Amino acid sequence: MKIRLAILAMPLLAAAAATGPAAYAQDSSAARGMAATCANCHGTEGRSVGTVPGLAGADKAYMAQQMKDYKTGKRPGTVMPQLAKGFSDEQIEQIAAYFAAQKK
Repeated sequence: MKIRLAILAMPLLAAAAATGPAAYAQDSSAARGMAATCANCHGTEGRSVGTVPGLAGADKAYMAQQMKDYKTGKRPGTVMPQLAKGFSDEQIEQIAAYFAAQKK
């Protein structure tokens, strides 16, 4: 199930990577679009209803560091390391800011 969800997120990740971080710097709707790739597991706008942790209202710095740790392999995981590698550090910061701004 998790692999299938990751496959569904791949087109969005590819589009984000192909466009580059500069295009997202000025567009908060793009940050929302990037964050949408997380909805399959973490819930709409980061409000999880399952056993996967919710991201809404999480600390921005903590969340960004966790994503960067997944990206570099410092933090192990199944799907998250693969997904995190599809984002630049700037995009990770924008995604973390988006979720931090969401109400739980």
